[in-house]
Amino acid sequence: MKIAVVAANGRVAQKVVKEAQERGFEVTAFARGEENKSGAAKFVKKDIMDLSKEDLLGFDAVVDGFGAWKDEDQPMHIKTSQHLCDILSGTDTRLLIVGGAGSLYVNAEHTAQVKDDPNFPAMFLPLANAQGQELEELRKRDDVKWTFISPAGDFQADGECTGKYILAGEELTLNSKGESIISYADYAIAMVDEIEKGNHIKKRISVVRE
Repeated sequence: MKIAVVAANGRVAQKVVKEAQERGFEVTAFARGEENKSGAAKFVKKDIMDLSKEDLLGFDAVVDGFGAWKDEDQPMHIKTSQHLCDILSGTDTRLLIVGGAGSLYVNAEHTAQVKDDPNFPAMFLPLANAQGQELEELRKRDDVKWTFISPAGDFQADGECTGKYILAGEELTLNSKGESIISYADYAIAMVDEIEKGNHIKKRISVVRE
């Protein structure tokens, strides 16, 4: 398969690149920085908002690894993913978004989300709200084969790669130990599995470590 990883110098994106290449995928990394930190064999220096339809032509899938931490930059989550939707509109290229856990539901009625809990860390609320809005905008797109993948609540950059995970849906799911946890490495495995299988088009899924 031929995939593009956008905002590829990010830490989650780097794990996705590594996993995809180990499976024999042809990976092209796009990032705005001069240095290729992604580990991809092919690298293109280009900001996500400068990407065109021609840049992403011929890829089976595009992984959006964009992430922002400053409050003032949070609207870019929506702008960047919608830009990718616009240039992939009407094509067979799938778009996979590195999502967040804050918008996962905590009840069967889907009226309460993780981020609504009074104990949710205030410092992460702007990010959770932005990625929640990003998902809602994606839900309006019938012209793009998107998939939004939410990690578990405890998303560990340097966590263990177990090679095992539980695939879940819209609701926060705990493992057999009552934990909501996953490493970047295991998340990347789940992401690349979804790229290979394409079972959740126009859906949000979530993953947690077994």
